[in-house]
Amino acid sequence: MKKLLMALVTWLWVSQSAMAELNILVTGGLDSGRPIAVVPFKTDSSVPEDVANVISSDLMRSGKFNPLARNSLPEQPAQSSQINFEPWSAMGMEAMVVGHIESAGAGQYRVTFELVDVNQGKSGGNAVLDSRVATVTAKQLRKYAHRISDIVYEKLTGERGAFLTSIIYVTVNRGQPFPYQLMLADYDGYNERMLLRSREPIMSPSWSPDGRRIAYVSFEKRFPAIFVQDLYSQARTQVTSFSGLNSAPAWSPDGRKLAVVLSKDGQPDIYTIDVSSRAVTRLTKDPSIDTEPAWSADGRSVFFTSERGGRAQIYKVDVASHAINRVTWEGNANMNPSPAPDGKSLFLVTSQSGLHIAKQDLQGGGMYVLSNSSLDKSPSVAPNSSMVIYSTVYQGRQGLALVSADGRFKANLPSARGEVRSPAWSPFLN
Repeated sequence: MKKLLMALVTWLWVSQSAMAELNILVTGGLDSGRPIAVVPFKTDSSVPEDVANVISSDLMRSGKFNPLARNSLPEQPAQSSQINFEPWSAMGMEAMVVGHIESAGAGQYRVTFELVDVNQGKSGGNAVLDSRVATVTAKQLRKYAHRISDIVYEKLTGERGAFLTSIIYVTVNRGQPFPYQLMLADYDGYNERMLLRSREPIMSPSWSPDGRRIAYVSFEKRFPAIFVQDLYSQARTQVTSFSGLNSAPAWSPDGRKLAVVLSKDGQPDIYTIDVSSRAVTRLTKDPSIDTEPAWSADGRSVFFTSERGGRAQIYKVDVASHAINRVTWEGNANMNPSPAPDGKSLFLVTSQSGLHIAKQDLQGGGMYVLSNSSLDKSPSVAPNSSMVIYSTVYQGRQGLALVSADGRFKANLPSARGEVRSPAWSPFLN
């Protein structure tokens, strides 16, 4: 078989990893964002979560903000009326987040915050861009901090924030009776929990657009089969069990179909499967290997990887007409397409002196390499198109990494044990 099939088979069987909560190690981009200050929230009692630190970390990871270090804060006001705007303006701060947390009894906390425009405050205008009050439990404090980050991000950029989202990924720990695990966590690696464990490989998890279901490949019956699992009821349904490959499920934007790779008719090709009726439609038919389907944002076409041109490149097939067009031309090879939800870009793995995460402009522009590591794969884009999570090798171990869509912010998410692969970023969650 050709090289692409060999790579595909290798990925089907390669070890998938194991970890507890991920620790984010920043490797680049701290000084390139917009200056903002997130002041530690004043509290009247012991609080189990540093809300301001969560907010600051979220904004930094977006690549668009450079939060001021705590040891550089000229003062620590808890509300806008306490701010002396002169020193903040002199330090170049555009905006500030201030707030306080009070005990509300019965294990609950009342969180108050304000987003403040420093320039407006200095000039004597109405400086408060947004203010909210919410009562949450101790366990909800971290998620509410992500919610505040979303509000701040949207107010200052005009784009919806994606910090109150989740990721799924596959792990492996070969020393355990059930080494393969499908895991769910907050986007930053916190609140990790196991969705599925197996003695056989699990791979290619994919979110439904409503965030309620996931599709994945399991070898639990000693051959690859595609399953759909409800995250709330935990009910599982086997969608495919054709002979040969059943791999790489990808949900359509309307949640009605899966694009998959099947080899039931010979070579691996791209098909769609109606999730309800199980009706199968073949999209590609070529002597070469077609794999790694990913739906376009409008649902009218499916991107995929193929060697039909000699080396692995990314193509696009029209779902209605089955017309095929080549998308990538730069680099020795390109694979793993992951379209941005805004429809403007395509994130992918490019082979240029190693394997790197790159961004292909779908509106007539070029390709831009985003990562500086050399063994990267499986990119997945945040629902607001601002960040990418992907699999990489860090200090000799397979793990996850983050890069902002402009390439400015970079971070590794090493695991405490084992290895991690196949990350998938959730859609927006309520």
